[in-house]
Amino acid sequence: MPAWTSKSSIDRVLFFVNALLLHRSAKPVAFIFGLLPALWLVYAAAFDHLGANPAEALERALGDWTLRMLCLVLVVTPMRVVAGLPGLARFRRMVGLYVYFYAVLHLLAYSWFDMGFDLVDITVDISKRPFILVGFLSVVLLTPLALTSSNRAIRTLGARRWLALHQSVYVVAVLAVLHFFWMRAGKNNFTEVAVYAVILAVLLGWRLQRYFGKNGR
Repeated sequence: MPAWTSKSSIDRVLFFVNALLLHRSAKPVAFIFGLLPALWLVYAAAFDHLGANPAEALERALGDWTLRMLCLVLVVTPMRVVAGLPGLARFRRMVGLYVYFYAVLHLLAYSWFDMGFDLVDITVDISKRPFILVGFLSVVLLTPLALTSSNRAIRTLGARRWLALHQSVYVVAVLAVLHFFWMRAGKNNFTEVAVYAVILAVLLGWRLQRYFGKNGR
């Protein structure tokens, strides 16, 4: 086995990566990276870089970033366990809040650009169009997760109940992919949908295998 692929070399790399993750500047840097897509979209909207239909481009970009952040928050635990990077746990809460941040912006963009903030029209649209309904339900389910993301909430709810509540993020992920699927169905463009669906299936499969592996002992 080549030296660069030896276990000791990999262990040294992982130790170095984990040290970087635990550095005091790591979280501020991660915060900035999480905010960059929103800042770019603000810049692109201000300087007319969103194409012929800027409202639609902005709305869809915010939805895309919600899905990306959702995949990222779901991959934190598998990466932490499989790669042996406990430092990743520091970022799960932040990434989870970014999921909610982009989801709310996506909902606001829809409410503004498509519905003109008309609550009656929004209610009718949600009841008539399934893909709007599942998207709205995703934001609804994300809300208690965002509101209980603090250490105080964990102490108040108790670790077991808090964990059970936050397992609903997988329901959110399924609804988000379904929302994306129905949105793309009109244009028969399922390539990106398939990518997100595969990522979600792998992460759910890993979680289920780990759960039944523990409970089967």
